[in-house]
Amino acid sequence: MNFKLKIWRQKNSEEKGYFKTYQIYNISSNSSFLEMLDILNNQIILCKKKDSSPISFDHDCREGICGMCSLYINGRAHGPDSLTTTCQLHMRHFHDGETIYVEPWRAKPFPIIKDLIVDRSSFDRIIISGGYISVNTFGKTIDGNMIPISKDQADKAFDAATCIGCGACVAVCKNRSAMLFVSAKVSQFALLPQGKIERKKRVLNMIKKMDEEGFGSCTNTKRCEVECPKGISTEYISFMNREYIQSFTI
Repeated sequence: MNFKLKIWRQKNSEEKGYFKTYQIYNISSNSSFLEMLDILNNQIILCKKKDSSPISFDHDCREGICGMCSLYINGRAHGPDSLTTTCQLHMRHFHDGETIYVEPWRAKPFPIIKDLIVDRSSFDRIIISGGYISVNTFGKTIDGNMIPISKDQADKAFDAATCIGCGACVAVCKNRSAMLFVSAKVSQFALLPQGKIERKKRVLNMIKKMDEEGFGSCTNTKRCEVECPKGISTEYISFMNREYIQSFTI
């Protein structure tokens, strides 16, 4: 398969970026999108042009788990397929000879580091503010599986925990809201007994930090749910809002 690629190039957050056009040939339909970019980078390196450098992009596990491979492809977060990450997207989802636009996330709280890499440490700071539980793990502890909870409650907690923090919800939201990400992390702990001790403090601190980082408000367009590679439901936003209101009660 042959493709024309229009890829965003930008030296850093201060420099002005632009689309650069590349031609790539004989790509297997079974190649992943990141493998295709690897092949392109090899071609750029072998070209040895002084004004040409490999394209910088994030990747790690390449198994759809870490969320690092976040790219905006032809106007969609993670590309044209649903419920998948960029690293799990294959070239068979494109047409031979197609022009493909590749961009980084576009959000003020995600400043561009270089090319297709953005700084998502704002998510880390939100997690640090409250996305944890304080459990004494010294000495004799009780196994988590020994605490009886309902199947429905466990399923909801594990569904929320599937969030990989890729930032697609922010990138596709017209307000650049991080509510889906934060609500998933809040719900993950609040639904389980181990997380109930700090539930009021957690939701207050995480929402406060989210606002401080400059993320927008949620206006319930639900595009975040549609584009989330793990299919996280916006029901968790409603759950988090209830947690937030109840945190002010005595």
